[in-house]
Amino acid sequence: MNSATRTQSFFLRQLVTLRTDRYRRVVARIALYLFAAAFFTAYVLPLVWALSTSLKSEPQVYRVPPIWIPNPMVWKNYPEALTRVPFGRYILNTLKIAVPVVFGAVLSNAIVAYGFARLRWRYRDLFFYICIATMMIPFQVTMIPLFITFTKLNWVNTFLPLIVPAFFANPWNTFLLRQFFLTIPQELSDAARVDGCSEWGILFRIILPLSVPALAVVALFNFMGAWNDYLGPLIYLNRDELYTVSIGLSRFQASEHTSARWPWLMAATVVTITPVLVLFFFAQRTFIEGITLTGIKG
Repeated sequence: MNSATRTQSFFLRQLVTLRTDRYRRVVARIALYLFAAAFFTAYVLPLVWALSTSLKSEPQVYRVPPIWIPNPMVWKNYPEALTRVPFGRYILNTLKIAVPVVFGAVLSNAIVAYGFARLRWRYRDLFFYICIATMMIPFQVTMIPLFITFTKLNWVNTFLPLIVPAFFANPWNTFLLRQFFLTIPQELSDAARVDGCSEWGILFRIILPLSVPALAVVALFNFMGAWNDYLGPLIYLNRDELYTVSIGLSRFQASEHTSARWPWLMAATVVTITPVLVLFFFAQRTFIEGITLTGIKG
C-alpha cells in the first residue's frame, strides 16, 4: 500500500469517526431535550389543568373523558370567584405581610451572615453550628410555645406574629448568605478598613452590593413563603378582614360559600399564583446567579 492510499484511508477513518461522534452528540442532545420536555410536562400539567378548569362550566368539570379545552370558555368565572369572597382584601393583607417579611429577612439575615462570615470572634464557628442545628427543629415543636408567647403579647389577630420573626434571621437564609459572603475577597474589606470604613460601612457599601444575586434568592424565597403560608395565618388570624389568600382559597371549599364549585376555586387559584410566577419570571436571571456565581464581580 503506497503512501497516497494510506493517507486516503486515514482521512476516511477520520471522517467516519467525526460523523459517528456528531451522530452521538445529536442523539444525546435529542435524548436530553426529550428528558427535559418530559419533566417540564409533568410540572406544568397541573397548572394547565387548573387554567382549563377555571374556564369551564360546572357540567364540563365532571365530563369523562376530561375536557382540556373548554367549549365555550366561561370567562365570568374569574369575576364571580373574586367577588364571591373579598379576594382583593385578602391579596392586600397578604402583601402587607409579604413585603415587610422580605425586608426583614434580607436585612436580618445579611447582618447575621456577615458576623459569621467576615468577623472574627471567639466561638464563632460553634455558634454557627448551633444556629444551623436549629434547622432540625420542626415548626410543630415550637408552634404551641410561640402561640402562647404571642397571646401574652396580645399579638393574636394581628399581622405581627407573621412579620416580626422575619426580623430575627433564619438558619437557612443565614447559611446561604454566609457561604456567599465567604467567596468575596477579603482584600476588599481590608482595603476599606485601611480607608477608615466601619464594619457597617463595609457591609452596606461593599458586601451587599456584591451580593445582589444571593439577596434576591433570599427575598424570593421569603416572598413565596409568606405568600403561600397557610398554617401561620390559620393559627394567628381569626377575623375575616385579616385573612390572607391561602385562607381565602380554603373558603371556596366551604359549603356556606360556594359548595366547592371547582371552576371558581381554580380561577381564584390561577389569580393567586400569577404574582409569584410573574415575579420569578422577571427575577429568574438574578435568582440563578445567586445559586451559581461566587460573588466575585469584575
